[in-house]
Amino acid sequence: MARPFQLPPLPYADNALAPVISAQTIATHYGKHHKTYVETLNKLVAGTEFEGQALEAVIRGTASKTDQTSLFNNAAQTWNHTFYWKCMKAGGGGKPPRAFAERIDGAFGGFDKFRAEWINTAIEQFGSGWAWLVADGDSLAIARTGNAAVPFTMGLTPLLTIDVWEHAYYLDYQNRRTDYVRAVIDKLINWDFAASNFEHAAADHNFVPVMSA
Repeated sequence: MARPFQLPPLPYADNALAPVISAQTIATHYGKHHKTYVETLNKLVAGTEFEGQALEAVIRGTASKTDQTSLFNNAAQTWNHTFYWKCMKAGGGGKPPRAFAERIDGAFGGFDKFRAEWINTAIEQFGSGWAWLVADGDSLAIARTGNAAVPFTMGLTPLLTIDVWEHAYYLDYQNRRTDYVRAVIDKLINWDFAASNFEHAAADHNFVPVMSA
């Protein structure tokens, strides 16, 4: 029998991101939503051709199959959330390290323009979804995806993401998505994680950060 997917531990304590993201939100978001995606994924993948495959392979294999929508959604949301937690850290945010900052300046015309575009992309995502910083070949770009969709099924390499599903912020911010997005970018973003992902993507354009557990 194939080993089931596991809910990976958070990379920090559940109160480490407070006050930007409260321990209460982490308890609900990670302890209930993320956990349910993993549990549902294990139920749906059992007995299928995808059982025993890596999480990234399950996502790629089900992305375009209309009869596997539920399996794709739960696999992709398992991946997205694991990735999202790694995109933040206590004491993060602000401007990235110099080498990566130069990449951002070249792609967006400066950090302030990049920040404004990422914020706008996140707040203009209608309904549930994700706002991403991605590598598109050797370039950087901003992208949005709805619901569970992931950039790597579209030929883009995820570097960072902000979750804009309501369960990511509603307990702390109610309907103030803009305040949540700005606070995450300014105070929590893990630029070292982004730079590491970009370094791997530059060496291999097919690189996908592995979130299998």
